[in-house]
Amino acid sequence: MFTGLVDDVGTLDRVGPTDAGLEFRVRCRYTDLALGESIALNGVCLTVLAHGPNWFTVAAMTTTLGRTTLEHWTAGGQVNLERALCAGDRLGGHMVQGHVDGVGTVLDTRDDGSAWLVDIEIPAELFELMVPHGSLAVDGVSLTVNALPGDAVVQVSLIDYTRRHTTLGALRAGSRVHIEADVIGKYVRRLVAPYTSNHV
Repeated sequence: MFTGLVDDVGTLDRVGPTDAGLEFRVRCRYTDLALGESIALNGVCLTVLAHGPNWFTVAAMTTTLGRTTLEHWTAGGQVNLERALCAGDRLGGHMVQGHVDGVGTVLDTRDDGSAWLVDIEIPAELFELMVPHGSLAVDGVSLTVNALPGDAVVQVSLIDYTRRHTTLGALRAGSRVHIEADVIGKYVRRLVAPYTSNHV
């Protein structure tokens, strides 16, 4: 479980194939990682396979590659990092599982004077889980839904701190991002489905 509060931006030192997918070596600020611990890279929960001072490696299976943008990652790229939540930690963002629901495409970015607005086209099946002022994770960053300006389009508002301390400051039209919908919305949809479907 994560909170969507990114605590480091790592750099991909190496990307290489494995029998089951791809392996990534990441340079970071962490010096106390443990083998087998969970860490989110751009919102994707992966397992630490090896580590040392200021670096670690993780691997992604073919299934994960097919649901995310990881197969397009290359050495030198930057990724948002968050270590798993510990019992007793402050839940400053929202409950994030690290299970990407789909990939969205940035349609537009613009300055509205007080914040940076980003319009993202998301998979249609996720749109019904979006509510104004609700939560979602974009590349692992906990954000608030600012508006729903069109069918399958969600708008988020980035403060200057978020733009400077995550990879979201580099988003441009055409950028592809990981989307994770609020888990509470997913449970509600599942629970009400029998009562909203057309039964004879």
